Amino acid sequence: MDCKFKSEDEESKRKNILQMITRFFLSILFIACSYASFAQSLGDNMRGNGKIYVVVAVLVTIFIGIILYLIRLDRKITKLEKETKINH
Repeated sequence: MDCKFKSEDEESKRKNILQMITRFFLSILFIACSYASFAQSLGDNMRGNGKIYVVVAVLVTIFIGIILYLIRLDRKITKLEKETKINH
C-alpha cells in the first residue's frame, strides 16, 4: 500500500487525529495517577482506623469461597468424566 497522502489537508487531519489521541492517553494517565494517590491516602486512613482488617477479612472469605467452589466443581467434573468413560 502506498502511504502517501493526496493533499496537505489529509496530512493535517492525520496530525490532528494523532494529537487528539496523544492528549486522550495523557489525560487518562494523569487521571490514573490521581486515583492512585487517592487510593493510597484511603488505605492509610483505613489502616489508621483499624478498618483495614475488616476489608482483609472480607477478601480472604471471598477468596476461600472461590477456592472451595472450584474444588467442588472439579470433583463434579471428574465424577462426570468417569461416568462418561464407563458408559462409552
